[in-house]
Amino acid sequence: MTYPQPGFDPTRPQPPVPAIPGPYPPVSAAPGPYPPVSAPAGAYPPVSVAPYQPGYPQAALRVAGQPALTSGMATASLVLGILGVLGGWCLFGLPCILAVVLGHLALRETRDGTRSGHGMAVAGLVLGYIFVGPMIAFTVMVFFGSVLTAASPTP
Repeated sequence: MTYPQPGFDPTRPQPPVPAIPGPYPPVSAAPGPYPPVSAPAGAYPPVSVAPYQPGYPQAALRVAGQPALTSGMATASLVLGILGVLGGWCLFGLPCILAVVLGHLALRETRDGTRSGHGMAVAGLVLGYIFVGPMIAFTVMVFFGSVLTAASPTP
């Protein structure tokens, strides 16, 4: 919503807007007709265009400055490493073990540079290795604690 400025009267004619001087010549409202552009015969060699081929690999169409695709295994390794840190104890360390396995696979995939995500793979490996040991120890203690409790007689 716009508000009228003080002193604005829509019934009174407004003064013309002055032209702003600039480095370019003024543009007329209606440009004249342009002559058709035509090249002299034989000036350019004939161009042959290959027909569209369905199923052409998309990787070949990648622009040279475009970054490589991120490895899905590296992303999964990082996500599972974070899940292992936040709640791996209730899943018995399974996300940490998967983070380590996927992290090693992602390192192999990102080694040659065709895929990015090397840092995510390393981060997933670090999170997985840091927390896989305590998670395995916790799982063993829970398992043996439940077995020993069930096996010991109650007085």
